[in-house]
Amino acid sequence: MNTATAQKTILLSKKGMKELQKKVARLEHDRIMAIKSLRELDKTLGHDERLERIEKLAQLETIESELEDKSHQLSGARVMPTRRARLQVAIGSVVDLIDQQGRLFRYTLVNSIEADPSDGRISIESPLGQSLLGRTVQDIVEWGTSNMRAQRLQLVRIM
Repeated sequence: MNTATAQKTILLSKKGMKELQKKVARLEHDRIMAIKSLRELDKTLGHDERLERIEKLAQLETIESELEDKSHQLSGARVMPTRRARLQVAIGSVVDLIDQQGRLFRYTLVNSIEADPSDGRISIESPLGQSLLGRTVQDIVEWGTSNMRAQRLQLVRIM
């Protein structure tokens, strides 16, 4: 198999897999409704209807493009194994971190397509996610950019 057609496996949590499946189902429904709407417009010949038809075709093209992208992601997606070594941080790990003021932070490391920091799901491709991969309990994790002061957290638990 050549590298152009090889598909990379995407590991998702159960929640991420369900969300992706729902997106694909919603896009499939939206596609059907857009096609139905276009068929109704085909029955008219007025100038305004032709402009509306052009808009509907553009909308359908956008839906089909997004559907193709999400379907491709879904075809390569696999649910993360539930049992994993809890000695090192890996994709799917839930980690507890403590900052220098003693505040506790809990994050789940996920693939970038299901990352949502406000929900505690951080991408393994983010600066913090990258610095956590392979770490063990009691490690000090540092990350930051040249524009900001380095952040420091201590890894206290891997689940």
